[in-house]
Amino acid sequence: MTTKTIDPLSVKDPPGGEEGSEETEEEERSGGERSRETQVPFKVLKGHSDTVTAAQLCFNDSRVLSCSSDRSAILWNIESCRPLRVFDGLHSKNITECAVIPNSNRMVTVSWDKEMVVTDLETGQTVWRCRLVGLLTSCSSSSDGRLLVCAADPQNSIYILDAAGGETLHHVGGHHRSTITRCRFDLQSQRVATVSADRRIKLWDLQSRKTTLSIDSNHNNVVSDCCFTNNGHFLCTASWDKSLKLWDLHAGGFRSHGGTSLQRSHESSVSSCSFSTDADLLVSGSYDRTVALWDMSTLCQTLILKGHTDCVTDVSVSTDKKLVASASKDCTVRLWNIENMEEIPEVVEKRAAEGAGNPILKCEECGKPFPVCRLQTSDLLTQCFYCRLKEPSRHRPQPPPLT
Repeated sequence: MTTKTIDPLSVKDPPGGEEGSEETEEEERSGGERSRETQVPFKVLKGHSDTVTAAQLCFNDSRVLSCSSDRSAILWNIESCRPLRVFDGLHSKNITECAVIPNSNRMVTVSWDKEMVVTDLETGQTVWRCRLVGLLTSCSSSSDGRLLVCAADPQNSIYILDAAGGETLHHVGGHHRSTITRCRFDLQSQRVATVSADRRIKLWDLQSRKTTLSIDSNHNNVVSDCCFTNNGHFLCTASWDKSLKLWDLHAGGFRSHGGTSLQRSHESSVSSCSFSTDADLLVSGSYDRTVALWDMSTLCQTLILKGHTDCVTDVSVSTDKKLVASASKDCTVRLWNIENMEEIPEVVEKRAAEGAGNPILKCEECGKPFPVCRLQTSDLLTQCFYCRLKEPSRHRPQPPPLT
């Protein structure tokens, strides 16, 4: 029997946590079904016995790697919805996060047992394990697979390690004033973004070996997650204040105006966020038990995916934007097929409403019209989202003084 440990970062479950338990056995089996609300096809992956803390699409989106408070990790076959390998005994306490190491057949896991473990996914053998100081709350791999980063609590520190052998290359102690909830490399493997219960966002530069950016997020509660766009120009943050914010790191407008809030957010704490490869789509998960899809050209929500019977803890989106994976406290991973999302009546209606209700600007770069969400400050925008994403910044202001 699995021993459950109370998550010190969790908030109260949303009222009516048992709602949806009337779901039929047919809908819960590990096969293809359709969401009653949106008719989006989905599959349920059942194998964990406690909260699934992370789920990541990997290996050209043919697999899902998940980890859980039940102290196990599972590599899933997407087609069969069955485990290819179950990794038990890696840790003695809850696994808080896992990640596949690029350019390798290895994964990294971190846990409240203070250990980071790298495992061979094919053989199941432990490649190396490293004991650090503090409960490990998050981990990430650089895109080239050479570096790993993890966050430790209550030291509020980050460790950057060599992925090949586990040697600690950098230790940044007291990086935040409170628990670091997420740490992420940018795609260029030049910076590590961290967010925290202290509501701050920090960027640590690997070349200069110092914090180059420290932002007061103006979130009203814990900042729970962050994710970069592939070119590193934008960062999205999720928070327990029920909101998501987009930060243009190159233009630097946030220094005077803050981040841009996304319209019509969740009804409860937002736990997770993930960009598609082309940054056209943002996916978020929430303690309201839903997964939301966001159109980044308008920064507006286009679709809500319902089906989990407990809080959503993590989300991931496939490279081709056809699949979304979500992890939950209901002990399952769900795979949502959003390939035909544009044909869903709810999405069509929202697209029409956005076009009718939002101002239209002309992009100074490509000349094409683009809509502006009501929560965006239109007088600061001169380019469409895609041109801002593709073009390098003309001005790179110095970071504000650290506080």
